[in-house]
Amino acid sequence: MGIFDKIKNAIWGEEDAATQPEREISSATTSMAPDVSITANNPALRDVAAAGVQPMTKPVEIQSEQDPTATTSSVDIATNLDRAAANSGQKLDWRHSIVDLMKALGMDASLSERKELAAELNYSGNEHDSARMNMFLHKALMKKLSENGGKVPADLLD
Repeated sequence: MGIFDKIKNAIWGEEDAATQPEREISSATTSMAPDVSITANNPALRDVAAAGVQPMTKPVEIQSEQDPTATTSSVDIATNLDRAAANSGQKLDWRHSIVDLMKALGMDASLSERKELAAELNYSGNEHDSARMNMFLHKALMKKLSENGGKVPADLLD
């Protein structure tokens, strides 16, 4: 999982992807499988349901790929980051600082982590000019969060 995904998951409040399969397996062993009649209307599961096979989980990813009108719910980036900054116990200005944003999320904001994020966000400038790189990272991150369903304040997208 890349740095952007870690930031996105922290803002969205999602679990670390590495722990999700373990949680799904343990919940599958303790809960009943969904009713076949519910999944029979889903084109991705029609053949499976007809065969009487009970899927362990609903394939949300498949359904959203087949239905281009399906959208993910919008996440209010400012509210979530304001809350994270307040809970950090530090005075952090996430609206202007990529370092403070990462700290608010409890992440490592070291130069090496920011360089890795810069590579993910296609930064082509001088990595030794950390001030310029940090400004790029903040702006590019806000744009990418917006592209991924985040509700980002307009003043942070300019």
